[in-house]
Amino acid sequence: MALQNNILVVDDDKNICELLRLYLEKEGYGVTCVYDGISAIDALLTSDFCAVLLDIMLPKLDGMEVLKKIRLKSNIPVLMLTAKGETIDKVLGLEFGADDYIVKPFEPKELIARLKAVLRRFSADSQADEELTYEKLYINKSTYEVKIDSVTYEIPPKELELLYFLASHPNKVYTRDQLLNEVWGYDYYGDSRTVDVHVKRLREKIDGICEKWTLKTVWGVGYKFEVK
Repeated sequence: MALQNNILVVDDDKNICELLRLYLEKEGYGVTCVYDGISAIDALLTSDFCAVLLDIMLPKLDGMEVLKKIRLKSNIPVLMLTAKGETIDKVLGLEFGADDYIVKPFEPKELIARLKAVLRRFSADSQADEELTYEKLYINKSTYEVKIDSVTYEIPPKELELLYFLASHPNKVYTRDQLLNEVWGYDYYGDSRTVDVHVKRLREKIDGICEKWTLKTVWGVGYKFEVK
């Protein structure tokens, strides 16, 4: 069980680490700072944290690789920190399971607000026993389990959350921006194609499994989980 207020900060810029430590400690969080990807993995194996602030450009093991290793074992909230603002980095970070994405230079107060929002979402999700069942499809959001035609699939957290959200509102159409806000839980200032990436990945797993439901594109609008 993660500690309620201990944050792991992973950044090779020690000045940024100390700035984040200052602001986080003022908010009542405990802070552990490490400066490379290998040390981040070691820290996560030996200590408990409620969230990770993770830079992408790290020595020894980059942030994307660290994130992928985290998601093999845990759904702990991860906020990516990076000086790179390209859309592809945002898409990859979110696809690999990041909960938020903040580009340097950032306002510490904004980072704190977004961290708190992610932690509130995570706490609410952890306390709820949220599951859905359709023919040949089972989704449990609290345990992050998906079964397709009775086979358990390892699905990245944001893919699962997107599928769960759409399936919990059958036949309702959502725009890409609505899905970003509902699933990622904040106003995402970037390319809404990240939703397209996640839908494409989901379709590779679920298309054709059952004739009674499908993940459908509504051209010019967005997506819906269509139940017949």
